[in-house]
Amino acid sequence: MDFSFTREDEEFRMHVRHFFETEYPQDIIEKIARGHSPSKDDYQRSERALNARGWVAVNWPKEAGGTGWTSNQKYIFDEELERAGALNVVPMGLLYVGPVIYTFGTDAQKAQWLPGILNSTTFWAQGYSEPEAGSDLASLQSRAEISGDDYIVNGTKIWTSLAQHADWIFCLLRTDSSGKKQEGITFLCIDMKTPGITVRPIITIDGKHSLNAVDIVDVRVPQSNRIGEEGKGWTYANYLLGHERTSYAHVAGKRKQLRNIRMAAAKTMTDGGSLLQQPVFAGKLAGLESRLDALELTVLRVLASVADGGAPGEESSILKVIATELAQDITELGVETFGPYAQPAFPDSVVPEGSDNFAIPAAAAPSVAQYLGTRAQSIYGGSNEIQKNIIAKRILAL
Repeated sequence: MDFSFTREDEEFRMHVRHFFETEYPQDIIEKIARGHSPSKDDYQRSERALNARGWVAVNWPKEAGGTGWTSNQKYIFDEELERAGALNVVPMGLLYVGPVIYTFGTDAQKAQWLPGILNSTTFWAQGYSEPEAGSDLASLQSRAEISGDDYIVNGTKIWTSLAQHADWIFCLLRTDSSGKKQEGITFLCIDMKTPGITVRPIITIDGKHSLNAVDIVDVRVPQSNRIGEEGKGWTYANYLLGHERTSYAHVAGKRKQLRNIRMAAAKTMTDGGSLLQQPVFAGKLAGLESRLDALELTVLRVLASVADGGAPGEESSILKVIATELAQDITELGVETFGPYAQPAFPDSVVPEGSDNFAIPAAAAPSVAQYLGTRAQSIYGGSNEIQKNIIAKRILAL
């Protein structure tokens, strides 16, 4: 198995790198580097800059408005985006519901929703988890009952990322309780402006507002907003989750974090020299770098499989586990490294203006928020415990 990139791939890399250095909004890169939470406008400007190049829907087929890139090109693009410190696309539309719509939706649904996703005029939220149905998603109880040409929807969705910005939400809803719990679930798209929808913010321990609870009370939704067949939502959800769990790797972003840690540790003096010279610290850093190399090889193996006509399959569970556990360990070492600098309480965990006059590394201020935020990575998108069970049963046949 050859993991090397071709000369054409490397030329493509330089082309993408030039775009992020010269055409992408540099104020967004600066804002993210200082730890600011991106606004809806930031996401839209970022995605529109990508869409102007035809680069916003990296994973979509060309006929649906995607790039038509090879697996290697997609990987290189992600590397360069994170190397530059640019915003990743909002996943709910472009990575999650978009592929479900162009794969299972009607022509009318494709015409209604795909253009808004591509040009970043329509924001989507994901209505999956519920207060009593998280990792065991099939236990969901929010219901959709037929009333004429509509469904009447009632229930609560929780941990709903960026719902405060969303124009639409795609939901898994129970339409039948007579069979197995994975049956009788329907995939329904709902306009967030519909009367009866309330969004309640959930402020996480990193001080950020990304998550929300969404209350849905007697909301009337046209049956024409249903994706595919009634009761087949679990099939569409599994298709979507394969896209979600392979999107956690962020190898280039993790390399950037480790570079920041290494540079700061080299400049942080202790009684026995720099922090980087301390054997225990150096061992931790080397271990994380080795694990990141292993993660990258795993990603490349999956890409090689996809390039040969395969699919991520159960490997998506492996990627989800090792990527999120590594993310948590990297940010833990980040707090250890930046601790003396990260102690000041900056609004929104950002480096204040004028901080270049002080010996505060730019990566210090957001380090605690990043540490706290990544605690949730092993839970969302299917908890790591559940993913390890999948690996044991389906891959190792235990």
